[in-house]
Amino acid sequence: MSKYLQVFKISFSQEFAYKVSFIMWRVRNVIQIFMVFFLWNSVFSQSGRTLFGYDRSKILTYIFGMIMVKALVLSSRSIDIAGDISKGDFSNYLLKPINFFKYWFTRDVASKSLNISFAFVESILLYLILKPPFFIQGDLLLLLAFMVSIVLAVLIYTLIIFLTNSVPFWVPEASWGIHFIVGVVIVESLSGVLFPLDILPAGIQNVIYLTPFPYLIFFPIQIYLGKISGLLILKGIIISFIWLIVLWLSLNIVWKKGLKAYQSYGR
Repeated sequence: MSKYLQVFKISFSQEFAYKVSFIMWRVRNVIQIFMVFFLWNSVFSQSGRTLFGYDRSKILTYIFGMIMVKALVLSSRSIDIAGDISKGDFSNYLLKPINFFKYWFTRDVASKSLNISFAFVESILLYLILKPPFFIQGDLLLLLAFMVSIVLAVLIYTLIIFLTNSVPFWVPEASWGIHFIVGVVIVESLSGVLFPLDILPAGIQNVIYLTPFPYLIFFPIQIYLGKISGLLILKGIIISFIWLIVLWLSLNIVWKKGLKAYQSYGR
């Protein structure tokens, strides 16, 4: 356990290694928040207006909730795995007395800790500046279900990233491209980062709900907002758990085959 604690400390400090890049990254996040906030704020500028089951307080709560959940769920250092495999640096891990998955999950936890800390501070500052109406969830059972869904979302996304980063075992030059397609285009489009998924037609929603992506961002926030409850929450948690098992089993199969195909290019 102590070695993983050291990994956590080192990974946390490494996040500040490139200070200018770090500051610009946080500035970009704040600008993105402003853009989304003013977009939806203008849509709901009319007093008492309700669209897609949202009023002004709930849609703005969705935006700020998305910021916090995204910082916790989608932040990851494991995206670097693909580059290590394609460059042959993966061989270094095979020689170390450390569990590869635990090592990278620990690094992810360090990244998530930093992200959620800054996202929280940024959200407080933006709240003081913008003073948006907020929806506060007071139902303890819904808050508990929200926390359970967050834990499942973190684990699901971790497995998705590990699977995505296994592609360079067979196609080394695809390390960056596969991450962009899956980690940015697909995940952000289908998880509820860009917009609430329930504004889409019901048929499209039903298809998306069969994938693991809406359970990363959209589903937890829906629980917090109280837009779903009871059996719908239970159904979503069961589907999340099923995807967790499917992804874990898939990762074990892909990883074993990938280790056999690995040829340590670049070494």
